[in-house]
Amino acid sequence: METAKKKKMRVGVVGCGAISDIYLTNMINRFENLEVVSCCAGHIENAKKKAEQYGIRGCTYEEILEDDSIEMIVVLTPAPTHEGLIRQALEAGKHVYTEKTMTIAPETAAELIRLAEEKHLYLGSAPDTFLGAALQTARKAIDDGLIGEVTSFEACANRDLDLLTSMFGFLRMPGGGICYDFGVYYLTAIVSLFGPVDRVVSSVRNLAAKRVNIIPGSPEYGQEFDYTNESQVFTILEMKNGVTGTFCVNGDSVINDQAVFTIYGKKGILKLVDPNNFGGDVVYIPGVKDWTQQAVPEVLHYGFDYSENSRGLGPSEMAEAIAEGRPNRASAKMAYHVLDTIDQIMKSAETGAFEKVPSTCERPEAMPNS
Repeated sequence: METAKKKKMRVGVVGCGAISDIYLTNMINRFENLEVVSCCAGHIENAKKKAEQYGIRGCTYEEILEDDSIEMIVVLTPAPTHEGLIRQALEAGKHVYTEKTMTIAPETAAELIRLAEEKHLYLGSAPDTFLGAALQTARKAIDDGLIGEVTSFEACANRDLDLLTSMFGFLRMPGGGICYDFGVYYLTAIVSLFGPVDRVVSSVRNLAAKRVNIIPGSPEYGQEFDYTNESQVFTILEMKNGVTGTFCVNGDSVINDQAVFTIYGKKGILKLVDPNNFGGDVVYIPGVKDWTQQAVPEVLHYGFDYSENSRGLGPSEMAEAIAEGRPNRASAKMAYHVLDTIDQIMKSAETGAFEKVPSTCERPEAMPNS
């Protein structure tokens, strides 16, 4: 958060891949309650190169864990590595914020939550995009009753996995499927708006278990590789608050995202953009009772911050929560519930029946608006 005159929390970053640049830029230059002091990577040369770029120390993970001045570790590595890295950090007495998903299995996520609680440490997880201006605007509109009682929602997105899996090898790993890696943004947004999921029913498939690298100039160009994750997901979500909606993500389409995220109420409709973004227009369409009237859409402006790419907001908000002694909004328990929901989506596709989501979570507190 952009708060001055407060003690900075010293941060060590684990992982120096593509996502690290926006995190490091924002945590160093924007979020004044964080002080990034070091980074590490699988290869020390990569860590030192990244560290030199940002004026911090490049070192090993062991050195970060042994540095008593570092209070928080931010994990930016692929999902299959998260469990071990988070466990080590918690055992070393560090607060942890991790990129999504927290782990690749709900059981291990639950174990890490218990460990954090035993150690009296904070554990947070991306996505943190729901803390941004767009979703906070939608939340305020819903909470203020602008669209009346919410009766349903629909969330639908597309991606090109042939392109993305050619570019990013981690998408071929466990936890790299279209629902775990991308749908998690939508599901986190839905839970932030409506609270926990009660049960799901779904159809899931992988359109092509063998894919071909399509990036000219890539060392793998033209080579076939295995893709064993899900590429398409079609789901009905029943929320614990009684609202029902649909969630669909198609990874066998085009890269130009044509996201649909619509919330229907008895007094109006909200149209949102891709919740992978922090900002974007939230359009309110008021209800009309006269067939001759034309509803006039309105872009809502409530003065919320973080409309640009604000990755790093999650760690900053968690540092503020630690200082204030309150729960952090991008919490491990919400991330665990979303992961649990995805797990039940996969199970439902196998059983052909509704599956109850065993876990629950609190709906996070709304962000303040300026």
